[in-house]
Amino acid sequence: MNQEERTQSILQYLKNNAKIQLEDICELYGVSRDTARRDLVKLEEDGAIIRVRGGGMLPTLTKNIQSYRARLEASNTKRAIGRKAASLIKDGDYLLMDTSTTIQYTAESLSTKGNIIVTNSIDVAGILSEKPDITTHLLGGELNPWHRNVFGPRTLNMLSDIKVDKLILGACGLSPAGLSAPSVDEAYVKAEMIKRADQVILLADTAKFGRHLFHKVCGFDQIHILVTDQEPDPEMMSIMAGHQVEVLVISTES
Repeated sequence: MNQEERTQSILQYLKNNAKIQLEDICELYGVSRDTARRDLVKLEEDGAIIRVRGGGMLPTLTKNIQSYRARLEASNTKRAIGRKAASLIKDGDYLLMDTSTTIQYTAESLSTKGNIIVTNSIDVAGILSEKPDITTHLLGGELNPWHRNVFGPRTLNMLSDIKVDKLILGACGLSPAGLSAPSVDEAYVKAEMIKRADQVILLADTAKFGRHLFHKVCGFDQIHILVTDQEPDPEMMSIMAGHQVEVLVISTES
């Protein structure tokens, strides 16, 4: 087994184990400590692991987020979550809709009437503009072309004057610590949206589980419903149960 094959195998091992020791590499692959150390150095240089005393571990901080358009590509799971979220909306509900590809699918699936909807997503606003029975308000602020949303002081200012029945909230990272976002600006907008809603409905596919990003948005005490495609691990389920979060697991075939 060459180094490339070993390093890929080490990464697979780390997905199932919290940490790998030099001795583990030696035993698993029949190599010397020097070779095992070089494998860890290579993985660290590639940004795949963090070296710790006597071994290595996967980074706990997620830094790289795909562009909005890349995340929008084929996803039956996200569409199914979006349809389920849309089914939770009633005629006449006042809503806040965050920016996420799953929320875009929610907007596409909405068939209710008489809703007032406020969003910071230019794509969600565009979809809602085609629905004559819905009144749409697009928040102002600076445009982020990578995530296709608006943010900043003006966005927060406008949100401070709003009160709604429900917030449809997107997830970037979801861990036992709660919801996190890749930037301070995005986290602040999400946090302000949470303050403005009586009920917070969080949408998260399993790819978001176990991810902790740069800035915390909130804990599970501020989430009322989680719509997802698979139950989180027992630790997160226990935490959510303690905060009475309702977990709705959808079928991707629905």
